[in-house]
Amino acid sequence: MSEDGRGVTRPSYSPEEDAAHGILKRIAGLHGLEVYRDWAANLFITLPGVDRTLPAVMTGSHVDTVPVGGNYDGAAGVVAGLSVLCRWAACGYRPLRDTTLIVTRAEESVWFPVSYIGSRTAFNLLSDDDLRAERSDTGRSLRAHMRESGADLTLDRRKPLDAQAIANFVELHIEQGPVLIEEDAVIGVVSAICGSMRYRHASVIGRYAHSGATPRSFRADAVVAMSEFVVAMTQYWEELESAGKAITLTFGVCSTENGIANFSAVAGNVSFALDVRGVDIGLFEEVEQHLRSVVTTIEARHNVRFDLGARTGSMPAIMDAGLQDKALRLSRSRHIPAITMVSGAGHDAATFAGQGVPTLMLFVRNANGSHNPDESLDMQDFARAATVLDELLECCAEEI
Repeated sequence: MSEDGRGVTRPSYSPEEDAAHGILKRIAGLHGLEVYRDWAANLFITLPGVDRTLPAVMTGSHVDTVPVGGNYDGAAGVVAGLSVLCRWAACGYRPLRDTTLIVTRAEESVWFPVSYIGSRTAFNLLSDDDLRAERSDTGRSLRAHMRESGADLTLDRRKPLDAQAIANFVELHIEQGPVLIEEDAVIGVVSAICGSMRYRHASVIGRYAHSGATPRSFRADAVVAMSEFVVAMTQYWEELESAGKAITLTFGVCSTENGIANFSAVAGNVSFALDVRGVDIGLFEEVEQHLRSVVTTIEARHNVRFDLGARTGSMPAIMDAGLQDKALRLSRSRHIPAITMVSGAGHDAATFAGQGVPTLMLFVRNANGSHNPDESLDMQDFARAATVLDELLECCAEEI
């Protein structure tokens, strides 16, 4: 349904994402599960508990993808959660507490420059400015796309999740890097989710000039300035690592102006994006100060100007220690190799943790990384991880 010729593309708040939600809703209905959509068109699938007054156990993830993405990012956690609830229903098992799968909208912020849209709308945390954000491919607002997907943005009809009514939240997800493969582990029990500091739409502004007729001292070369900036920030990153300060720094976009830049001209403009991630908020400000200092030096040396644009980002989230212990014990009791690790990528679980809900993420090893068509999830690994999720949710659902 979502194949794009090379990989999988399901944009946030698109007909493809709508159809994926429809498939899940149909399967849930066949198993007699309760189905509900909130004001933002997030999907909730529930197996009712014996005592419906108790705080519910929740699991879930998302089904939107990046452009030309893979088959498992987000979707694996949704399918695992739905599989657990369908198995319970088929076996006639009724947990003490309601157990709910949430299928969030718009987790991939590549489509809209807003983090964790689905989970944040579930708690009614988005601002009017967020709703005006434009989708990267259509240029139309988040508000418009939400309405097309059946969302009801009427203020008095927004019924947010109550964090006090959620006992805990567990998100299963493929690992998006090589750690589990390298450690020969199947499951990663996540201890923290990194936050981010981002400059999505930054640029170096110099001056176009003839490549042969302009001596170096007369140039304002945006490419040379940009190159120096990348090298300086990478060297700073190495210094932070040497000091034991964990962070990642990525220039995911770096380009001259199409149609203007050419081989016989000094480049007058370079666009770039900078993504900094870590679990230490204080370190972000340290990076910011160093970045500004480097920019000032390069501007003076190369007669250019940096326009960093708006700074966006997300807060880090610490996972619940008790849930981590339970997940490790369950994995080891099943002889499934598991390690504790940090998530460098952001996830909806961070929103739940930020609202004070005891939260955990479980990673499943995945060859070839994530956000690409070559995501590779072994089905035996998936089954073993789904078993751990099943037992963990049951353990949580039966707690008094």
